[in-house]
Amino acid sequence: MSEIIKTEAVVLSKINYRDSSIIASLYSKDSGKMSVIIKGGRSPKSKIGMMVDPLNHLEIVFYKKESRDVQLLSGAEIISHFHHLKEDLERLKYSYAVIELVKKISPENEPNVKVFKGIVRILSLFDSSNERPEILFGRFFLFFIEEVGYQLQLFKCSVCGKDDLRNKILGYNYDRGLLCEDCRSENINNYEINSELFDYLYCLKTNKSILSVNDYTIKNANNFFETYLKFHISDFKGIQSFTAF
Repeated sequence: MSEIIKTEAVVLSKINYRDSSIIASLYSKDSGKMSVIIKGGRSPKSKIGMMVDPLNHLEIVFYKKESRDVQLLSGAEIISHFHHLKEDLERLKYSYAVIELVKKISPENEPNVKVFKGIVRILSLFDSSNERPEILFGRFFLFFIEEVGYQLQLFKCSVCGKDDLRNKILGYNYDRGLLCEDCRSENINNYEINSELFDYLYCLKTNKSILSVNDYTIKNANNFFETYLKFHISDFKGIQSFTAF
């Protein structure tokens, strides 16, 4: 027997199915990542099909049946379609990187309200904030990595406990954490952390304002996050949205 569920969701992706239907991947407030089918969704008369578009924030109604992997979507209303970010190619690129990351890493049918609110929040910021989209993405990337269980240790050396780490060349061991100058030579160093990268990561971690940072450091941080996830999640091959735009 099906249960009728009403909740909020962000559309992660959609594909055509058979002659006229759509299958969409959503991240919902109450069910986490889930797949739904919109029967007849490609028909010009289907209001639901037009609303279910990547990045849209919706209020949805679906029939939930535990025995099936794809649930039946029966209703949808737009809460926000973030039209400003969709008019800016750079903001659109990082918005797609967000939903790609969520789709690739999040488990099916495991609700996480904090992640859901984080997705809505970052899309709202892409849509309205004056902060550079690449910095906003870095804030979300770090938040998401830690929320799915891969805590980054950035405040002290994971070996000796030293916390005076500014203006030094550090290392990062993906199993243990941050390595000071002395300990990095005696332990496996998976990634070099220069002083600019450390300062940037520290600001992201503590949610401080970032007034000045160069493009290389931002790319270096994203690469660090990606390689860290690849180390811990063998199926993760990186974010394709960076090269698709």
